Amino acid sequence: MSQVAVVSYRLGGSDGVSIEAAKWVTALELLGHDVVTVAGDGVADVVLPGLAMRATSPLASHDVEQALQGADVVIVENVVSLPLNLSARDVLYEILKDRPALFHHHDLAWQRPEWLDAPAPRDRATWRHVTINERSREELAARGVAATTIYNAFDCHPPRGRREVTRRSLGIEDERLVVFPSRAIPRKNVAGALALAGALDAVLWLLGDAEDGYGATLEGLLDESPVRTRRGLPPGVDVHDAYAAADLVVVASTWEGFGNPVLESVTHRRPLAVYPYPVLREIRAFGFDFFDLDDATAIGNFLDEPDEKRFDHNAAIALEHFNVASLPERLAPVLREVGVE
Repeated sequence: MSQVAVVSYRLGGSDGVSIEAAKWVTALELLGHDVVTVAGDGVADVVLPGLAMRATSPLASHDVEQALQGADVVIVENVVSLPLNLSARDVLYEILKDRPALFHHHDLAWQRPEWLDAPAPRDRATWRHVTINERSREELAARGVAATTIYNAFDCHPPRGRREVTRRSLGIEDERLVVFPSRAIPRKNVAGALALAGALDAVLWLLGDAEDGYGATLEGLLDESPVRTRRGLPPGVDVHDAYAAADLVVVASTWEGFGNPVLESVTHRRPLAVYPYPVLREIRAFGFDFFDLDDATAIGNFLDEPDEKRFDHNAAIALEHFNVASLPERLAPVLREVGVE
């Protein structure tokens, strides 16, 4: 049995990094390892505020060394991938320079327009890198960093949500309901989701809050749009209820490192309308059948006459290639490369 430390800007939240890190923690425990979590914000065994995104105080090396004491390997979730706390990144580089470490990259800096000239993550003989898509793996390889792709994993038999109860809590009766299951930030393209909901004469339900200073822009979009909207999860309602209540899931993002709601729509057997962000091409290549965001006519026709065979087809692909139950066996070979059996 080995002890594994998982380090991130934040853990325990609804963001994709937190969600996938939690799945890795479960997989590590299923493999028989002890896990300690370390984060700058959120819910973790050890919380070090200097590790948070855009922290206002520096991260102390001795605090990190104490938190990682006894760890046989350290898994770093996105801290060196995006330059959101350069001081924390450099502290980790120094502390881990002679230790086994696995860097899990959910995004890479140059994939964002504000960081096009960012350098590649550092690499050492005792380190390994994992990406969540092939595009990122190839981009790292072009910069001299070898990586392994492990796609995000999903519960292919999620809890059945409460459709009617949830719709009543939203004041929705026979109207079409389109769910936007993510935070509201610029790249999530709320405007595109509003346009589709308007074309379908549907109510748009925004599950997440505005972040990264997007609040005023979001309020402006909603005020100017004639589309009826709902905001947030009512008390006692969870994400499974939200998918059950929805008639359509929309992922309008112009960029995602993966795009978890894409597969969540599949496992919850809901039709998906999606903007063709770059990594979607990889996901679609497995054979999934999704609607394009701008094809309101085809979407409307399907909503009038749903075809269960489409859901069966997509669910079978998810079960074969993206099942969270197979995550331990996918993770084990990479762990062996850093000396963890």
